[in-house]
Amino acid sequence: MKVKSILPALAAGAVVVVAVALPVNTAFAAEKAQQPSAKLAKPLHDAQEDLKAKKWTEAIAKIKEADATAGKTAYDQHVINEFAANAYVNTQNYAEAVKAAEAELDDGFTAEAEKPQLAREIAELNYQLKNYDKVIEYGNRSLKFNDEERMRTLVGQAYYLKGDFKGTQKFEDETISTEIKAGQTPKKDQLLLYYSACQKNKDDACATHAMERLVAYYPEPDYWSQLLYGVRAQINNNDADTLQCYRLMLEVDVLKTAGDYNEMAQLALEAGSPGEAATVLQKGFQKNNVFTEKLASDRNKRLLENAQKQSASDQASLPKLQSEADASPQGMKNVGVGIAYLGYGQYEKAVDQLGKGIEKGGLKDEAQARLLLGIAQLKAGHKDDAVKSFKSVKGDPILERLAGLWVLHSKQA
Repeated sequence: MKVKSILPALAAGAVVVVAVALPVNTAFAAEKAQQPSAKLAKPLHDAQEDLKAKKWTEAIAKIKEADATAGKTAYDQHVINEFAANAYVNTQNYAEAVKAAEAELDDGFTAEAEKPQLAREIAELNYQLKNYDKVIEYGNRSLKFNDEERMRTLVGQAYYLKGDFKGTQKFEDETISTEIKAGQTPKKDQLLLYYSACQKNKDDACATHAMERLVAYYPEPDYWSQLLYGVRAQINNNDADTLQCYRLMLEVDVLKTAGDYNEMAQLALEAGSPGEAATVLQKGFQKNNVFTEKLASDRNKRLLENAQKQSASDQASLPKLQSEADASPQGMKNVGVGIAYLGYGQYEKAVDQLGKGIEKGGLKDEAQARLLLGIAQLKAGHKDDAVKSFKSVKGDPILERLAGLWVLHSKQA
């Protein structure tokens, strides 16, 4: 006389706010060997018939009558609780439904095979009632038996909604890590919830890690922008690192303001890359929302003209500079020529010169050169070599981080 599931499977909800509908379920199992007591056999049978007919009000009245009967057996109470849970769910009286279901779960009569499903249903009922501690308790109990995406969503949201942001952070980090190790793509909602919990905890390292995961699996401009502007804000008085950050921002198309384009162009000119300076300014002028103010537009037009003049002179002298660099015992000149070629879009020549410079050694900043080599290799279409070069960048935390982000980008390019 068993009423099976009190709740069918529910569709996954959105982060933080989940709306669930509870359809009617009237599936009954076959009679078990154990039966209700003689005095309750008829009222419980009649209640069962009402449940089958979806006569919820009548069923509840009979269930209450049976529950008030003196001398009930423990099994009688089990059946009463199960029928009550089913009837109350279908009248959306979730408080009574969850009370009955919780009593039923561990009363000694629920089959072990049915407990994970019932625990899941109790967690979902408690979510409706905003009893988030109970959602976590029964949700985690269900997850021990069946690792369901839906239940992980509810448990993570329950931690968040009860204000336990450390619990949210830990739970979502473990969930996401497990999915990644299994070769699965974490859900965007999970990553966003994890990121939000990190922010609530004022855990900058965690927030950065969360945003890097978002970029890795959902490389949307807004996520790249938030991540890279965060990196840029951490760079203190290091023009070379700032320019490297701008290079990746330009690559993923998240440079925003006239000041960004202007500063990148200025830094490129100072680094001996007038071709790069001209390119970035031209891209800025191609966008309708960058140089909107006349003063900024005029200033950057003059800067572009200057970069173009320097480019013309620089390109004419490159063959001679390359010969001198190749003849030099140290690699600084080769790196300088490689930077120039990279700015002009001559990527194979840039790869050759940067590679020679690194091989010769004697560089002031080998990490910068290795990052530039990776960029040139990627743009030349040598993705595997580029990833190796990016992974070889060591010694500067900002450059190491940027190199890691270039690896992510190279997988998406």
